[in-house]
Amino acid sequence: MKKVLWTLKNKFRKVSLKSALQCFSITFGVCALVLTGTVVFANRAVSVEGAGQGGFESPVGPVTEEMLDGIAEGSSESEPETEVAEAVVFDDSYHLSYFAYRIRPGDMIGKIAEKFDVTQDSIISVNNVRNSRTIRPNEYLKIPTMPGILYTTKKDGETIESIAEKYKVDAAKCSAVNHIELSSGIASGSTIFVPDAALDWVTRQEINGDLFRKPIHARWYRSSRFGWRPSPFTGVRSYHSGVDMACPTGTNIYAALPGKVTATGYNSTYGNYVIVAHHSGYKTLYGHMSAITCVSGQYVTQDTRIGRVGSTGMSTGPHLHFTVFKNNKQVDPEKLWN
Repeated sequence: MKKVLWTLKNKFRKVSLKSALQCFSITFGVCALVLTGTVVFANRAVSVEGAGQGGFESPVGPVTEEMLDGIAEGSSESEPETEVAEAVVFDDSYHLSYFAYRIRPGDMIGKIAEKFDVTQDSIISVNNVRNSRTIRPNEYLKIPTMPGILYTTKKDGETIESIAEKYKVDAAKCSAVNHIELSSGIASGSTIFVPDAALDWVTRQEINGDLFRKPIHARWYRSSRFGWRPSPFTGVRSYHSGVDMACPTGTNIYAALPGKVTATGYNSTYGNYVIVAHHSGYKTLYGHMSAITCVSGQYVTQDTRIGRVGSTGMSTGPHLHFTVFKNNKQVDPEKLWN
């Protein structure tokens, strides 16, 4: 027994008190190693080879401060560093929000836009207004905090950069407003807000009712509206494809929009008629003329006389039947003219 104690005394004489305390502290304070052979230093898991069950043992001798420092600084025995992707930061100064505005009597979109320092296009686009003349008091409009319009992507893969180029606006601002990276592909059918963008002039004029000019420049009255009505011949409810503009025989008829005459002739329903093709998918038909004063293939303007009012075809009196087609679909002319 004395021999064993003497051996242990000589063995631990080589270990400083500081090192012994470190070993004791590490063993008790961290509960390291044991069954898994893993210890934690500075919140880092480190594998220790040769770790025995129930004790802190190492073939290289006691753990020293230098070894601890090496582990803490990420030595070859530490876990490999993980690469972290850099986060995308958007400019917070470009913040978009909306608020509700209750329309008051006498309000017009132009006045409302001026009041809130946005454009008419902004209010029209955000609220999907199809006719600016139809807004009514006590209805609510959504007002954006910056000028711009909504855009819905037409195909997969469009980017903020391509959309900004289309509308000639600041791509960085558009990216920040929508929190979308410049080159990230956007799914088809997605709607984004394009700051400072404007509607194309055709769309704006359509919505404001300024696209067409009335084809009769003299005095006239509406004898029949567009849409469903009792037939003037049978009294049966029937669909009327245009507007009837009653006025004296011989009154000049003008093209409602610049374009090219694509057909002239006679029809049992419309009598003497003219068809003019315009931009943006529009076509116009002029019927019941007493005379045609243009030819097929002729380019006409809103000041070009194309015929004279009459009562040819199925007609109960002198008038112009005026029809507007948009992509071959009949639309109400009175929503498009000024």
